[in-house]
Amino acid sequence: MTSLSLNLDTPDLARHYEEASSDRQFKAGKVLVEKLGVRTGESVLDVGSGTGLLAEYVAGVVGPSGSVVAIDPLPLRIDIAKRKARPNLIFRVGDAYELGAFANESFDVVYLNAVFHWLPEKSGPLREFNRVLKPGGRLGITTGSKEHVNKLQTIRKAVLSREPYSRFPESQAGTAHRVSAGELQGLLERAGFEVASIDLLPNAIVHRSADAAIDFSQASSFGNFLGHLPEELRRAARDELRKELDALKTPEGIRQEGARIVAVARKTAR
Repeated sequence: MTSLSLNLDTPDLARHYEEASSDRQFKAGKVLVEKLGVRTGESVLDVGSGTGLLAEYVAGVVGPSGSVVAIDPLPLRIDIAKRKARPNLIFRVGDAYELGAFANESFDVVYLNAVFHWLPEKSGPLREFNRVLKPGGRLGITTGSKEHVNKLQTIRKAVLSREPYSRFPESQAGTAHRVSAGELQGLLERAGFEVASIDLLPNAIVHRSADAAIDFSQASSFGNFLGHLPEELRRAARDELRKELDALKTPEGIRQEGARIVAVARKTAR
């Protein structure tokens, strides 16, 4: 369905993501959890949990009387996440397209934090989220806005369109499948959800260097930022990206302006 690969992740990328996401995706996820109103005793499904930082936090929110199941399709990240497991927190390899292991109306809350844009086909997963939620259950999503692409993605697209990188079109296409706020609302409604709120929030990231920006993009894309290229061309592309990013550097660092969508929806209670 997509040129995104789940086979480009490495132990180094997984470890780097654990470190970098603690200051980015984790903070955004805590905002989402607050908007969802997660409470003591609730059952929660974390889809695309990565290394488990947010799932660990939510397990503390729901307490011993609640439960969190966290799934991710990347085994190396689940290996790191499992170190955070506890009686009310389970990690397993799995993804949004295969939720058959979960019975109908199993969860009070389902959320995807910085994950929805990695799903090439979105309607099927949304219908499954609706199925596994209890009546009145809540779905939360944070995702990048299609209408607010940051400068690094623009530079990447330009660099990879040149020779010799253009000989590897899968590398050019190995990027996120973002939606607009309006598109997300339509997708949610067609899947049977009542939209409670959709907010478009500024999402500025400051990288201390070009290499830091590239490393973060490689880790957060589980290797898809440059990973489709042969090693020699990957190094060359990195050099070109570094040169263009260095031109944007200020005393603050390299600032990437973007926006994220934060959505909360409810399954209609019967």
